[in-house]
Amino acid sequence: MYLEIQNLSVRYAGQDTPAVASVSLGLMPGEIGVLLGPSGCGKTTLLRAIAGLEGVSQGQIRLAERVVATPELSLPPQQRRVGMVFQDYALFPHLTVAQNVAYGLQALPAAQRDQRVAQVLELVDLSSVAQTYPHALSGGQQQRVALARALAPQPDLLLLDEPFSNLDVELRQRLADDVRQILKRAHTTALMVTHDQHEAFAMADMVGVMQSGHLHQWDTPYVTYHRPGSRFVAEFVGRGVWVPAVLTTNDGQLRVQTPVGALSDPQECPLPDAYPAGQCEVLVRADDVVYDPASSVRARIVRKDFQGADFLYTLELEAGLQVLAWVPSHHNHELGEHIGIRLEMDHVVTFATP
Repeated sequence: MYLEIQNLSVRYAGQDTPAVASVSLGLMPGEIGVLLGPSGCGKTTLLRAIAGLEGVSQGQIRLAERVVATPELSLPPQQRRVGMVFQDYALFPHLTVAQNVAYGLQALPAAQRDQRVAQVLELVDLSSVAQTYPHALSGGQQQRVALARALAPQPDLLLLDEPFSNLDVELRQRLADDVRQILKRAHTTALMVTHDQHEAFAMADMVGVMQSGHLHQWDTPYVTYHRPGSRFVAEFVGRGVWVPAVLTTNDGQLRVQTPVGALSDPQECPLPDAYPAGQCEVLVRADDVVYDPASSVRARIVRKDFQGADFLYTLELEAGLQVLAWVPSHHNHELGEHIGIRLEMDHVVTFATP
């Protein structure tokens, strides 16, 4: 492991509950990790502890095979070889782009410093604005300047704290992919904090979902989405609703019966004996519900949100249960109209009925 966090806790003075509680995670060299969770869940506190800006009360942090933090030891930030990109970019307005990037390279000879600045500006595709001042740049360009400045000293680890929060939604999603490609080209190990799952999935090799200081799951984006480790992760990652279900087997074939319809022999699903009498709840996301005019399962449209290529329909079944469904926008049905739907899913996410 390049970054290894073991049983880490951070407790602020005067608080009974730790801000970060017994968190363990790791990143291999060149991997990008993302901490995802609601505001106040402890993800930024964890990032600050890795940077050396917060002390730890339990556990340890290892970086590039060095122990950098325990309750008894805390290397200062400047000795950890950690770069950081902040929400507000923190660019110096009186310095050009090149001068901003060179700020952390003052110890290098001038020729070597200029060479490194040119390298990272080319990496982030900003060579043409090297002599421009930050105020003349777009938000996305300013973000890439901040990234270049953090990468210039070649840190062992790059930390990014909500780096896209000041940008509009469309630019954020596009820039998340751009930043991932930049970090991969630079072979940089990085850990980012966000509350936006679209950013997390666009950036991450590994995703950690946090709540109230606890890390619920640390896994790949695919596994986190399709095999959530807790109800909180299932609800936080992706939009969906819980529907009652009964799991049965007949001649060795598994069947999942729900008010939205039945599934026969899905690829991934617990066996009936995992729950009393096979009764449980299934998470049904909008992409699990398929528009099918021939289906016997009918639902009334109670809300429709136009998304361009699709509508996001909120549908109500006879028993009052509501589900979501993505439907191509050329199927422009009216509010109150009944449409046919069916379930289509391979990964069945189940939990015990509360």
